[in-house]
Parts: sequence; structure tokens; C-alpha cells
Amino acid sequence: MTHVNVLDPGASPLDYYGFELRRLREAAGLTQRQLGDILNYTGSLVGQVETARKVPTPEFSERLDAALGTGGLFSRLVDLVLRSQLPAWFRQTAELEARATEICTFQTHMVHGLLQTRAYVRAVLSVLDHTDLDDRTAVRLGRQRIFEKEQPPVFWMVISEAALHQEIGGREVMREQLTHLLAFEHNPRINVQVLPYEAGGHAGLQGSFNLYRFTGDPTIVYTEGYGSGHPTANPDTVGDCSLRYDHLRAAALSLKGSAELIRRVMEERYGEQRDDDGDPVA
Repeated sequence: MTHVNVLDPGASPLDYYGFELRRLREAAGLTQRQLGDILNYTGSLVGQVETARKVPTPEFSERLDAALGTGGLFSRLVDLVLRSQLPAWFRQTAELEARATEICTFQTHMVHGLLQTRAYVRAVLSVLDHTDLDDRTAVRLGRQRIFEKEQPPVFWMVISEAALHQEIGGREVMREQLTHLLAFEHNPRINVQVLPYEAGGHAGLQGSFNLYRFTGDPTIVYTEGYGSGHPTANPDTVGDCSLRYDHLRAAALSLKGSAELIRRVMEERYGEQRDDDGDPVA
């Protein structure tokens, strides 16, 4: 009889997920390969998740629930797993994101993580570090599941026009990312405003910041450095950043004007290039 190492389900959410996956798979009388065939994943991937060597994705979890008839167990667990895999210094902020009723962010140089596409995430995370890129990408994208809640937060992003021109990941990645931003044009809960170059000096010159608002709890201001996050409920800081955000929204283009600028940058800077004969350039 072959003995396998059994995970300690209390060690972490990832270990608990793997423990339950193995337990329920074996109860169903399936091998890893058989379950993988049902899920349209490899048996090797199933094994890696069972041994907590691979982070499961929401899609994997949804397929798992359907295959094993677990009533949404793994789809619920995956949120805890993904959050537990975030850098330790960011986990508190992820909790704030998950609880907030309104999130307001000002971004100076790139799209906020909650609105990033998969390719853009990979391009951002791969700068200087290619280790575990698939897992780290899945973890960041997992934060976006807050928009799937029954009562998702209202999200406002004021983004500098410079961030639209900062070519992260290449032209294709940027075109896809800007197209993604335009997809929210008529979504009243996800709002994107661009602070144009013409705004000149503005209230956000000191850098990016987030405001998290809650029902019944104080507003939190969050700023970020290299490998560190700084949330605070200090009333003076909150008041100052709230005022700054009001001024940034006033200086930014309207929602409609912002969409028009995003579309123009997408077409002029990242549109398909053609040669003198009108043929696409490879």
C-alpha cells in the first residue's frame, strides 16, 4: 500500500483546501488523473493543489464544485486561499478591500490592481521577479472577486494620463488593458476618470493613495512603498486625503471625457501599425 503525506488542514487555508480536495476526491473513488480529465486540467495539477504546491484558481474551484457536487465549498474556500497568499504586508489591506462599501483610488503610474487584466498583472509582477508568476498572478486577480459579491463596493479610480502612456508589457497588453477599462464605461459602480496632462499641478503630486469607506467604521487611507503598506485611520490624514481626492475628481475629465481619451490613446498609441502599403506590421 502506498502511503502519501497528509497535509495538516490547520496549517493554512491552502493546506486545508488541498486536504479537503484529496479527501473528497478519494471519497468519490477518483484518481487524480480521472478528476483532472473531468475538470479539463492535468492530473499533475490536481496533485499539486492537493499537496499545497500550487494555488487553485476560482475557475478550477468552480469546476471542482461541479464535478464533486460540493455545493460551492471550494468556490468559498478559494477566496481565503488567495488572500492568504498575498504578501504579509498587504493582507490587512486586502481585508479592507473586501469589507469596503466604497473604494476611491488615485493612481499616478499604472492601473489599480482591481482593474488590471491578466496580461497586465503578469507584466507588472514579472519586473525583477519571475518566480511563481502564475500563482502570484492568480492571487492578484483573485482580489477582483469583490466585484462579484451581492453588494459589491462602489469603485472610483482617478488615473493620471501618464499611466495610459506607460507601456507596461508591450502594445498588445496595453491595448487589452485600455479596452478593459472602457468595458466599465456604463457601469455605475466602477468609475474611471483620467487626470489629463493639461491639469498641470494637482492635489495628488505627493503620490498614489487609496480611500476605503465602510458602513459604521472609520474611513481608512492607504499608501504604499516598496514592500510595505501604510493604512491609517488618523482623522487629520483622512480629512486631508479626502479633500485631495475631491479636488482630483474635479480636475479630472468627466467619465465620458475620460472614456474618449482612453479610446484615443488606445487607438493612436497602441492601435494596429501598418506599413506604407496599408498592411499590418508584424
